[in-house]
This record gives sequence, C-alpha cells and structure tokens, in this order.
Amino acid sequence: MQTPLTIPVPVPVLRLPRGPDGFSRGFAPDARRTLPRPKAPEAEEGQSQDPPELREQRARATLRERYLRSLLAMVGHPVSFTLHEGVHVTAQFGATDLDVANFYVSQLQTPLGVQAEALLRCSDVISYSFKP
Repeated sequence: MQTPLTIPVPVPVLRLPRGPDGFSRGFAPDARRTLPRPKAPEAEEGQSQDPPELREQRARATLRERYLRSLLAMVGHPVSFTLHEGVHVTAQFGATDLDVANFYVSQLQTPLGVQAEALLRCSDVISYSFKP
C-alpha cells in the first residue's frame, strides 16, 4: 500500500522594491523612512579620546588585515623567503592553512636543489618578499 504524496506548502516570498540604482533590491538611503545615522567623529579626535586598549586593538586589527591581504596577493607569484640561519629560498606561493601556521609552496628553490611541492612552517620564516 502506498502512502499518499504530500504536497509541500508554498512559502511566501517577500520582495523588496528596486533600489535607487535600478538593479539592487532595497531602499534608498535618502528615503524619508530611513533613520538618520549619527555622524562619525573624525579619526584624529576619536583616537585621542579612546582608551589605550581600544587603540591597540584597532592597530592589531589593521596589521592583521594587512598581513592577510598580503597573503592573498602572494598566491601564484614567486616569493622569496628568509629563514633562520640566513637561508634564502624562493618558491611559487600556493596557499596557507587556516591557522596560518604553514605555507604551501611549489618549485621551492633551496641551496640543496629544487623541491616540486613543500610546506614551510611559518615559525621558520623570518621574512618574505614578493612583487605582485
């Protein structure tokens, strides 16, 4: 005996009106229903009033963002690494793991020869440079 097929219940869809540019959906930021946004204080004034912990956190966030952007820009480019003991190696940068603990590289040129594929531990890397 077959069980009767159940028809799924349709779900209502909320469609937003077209945005001000005609392509996006949403509301115009200058519409009369839009809540006014508070004006952001100037960067120089805000930093002098911020506690030192907040300034340090912002500086760390900026440095981390720069570092992650540099990793993204390195993908597919030749990169020169300086390791401990003054060892210089060159490789084609591929990727990094989630924790940024290892670099995956290809065509690693070392003083002993060329490795087709390799993992460089970030703790062994002192500096790196590349030209985008």
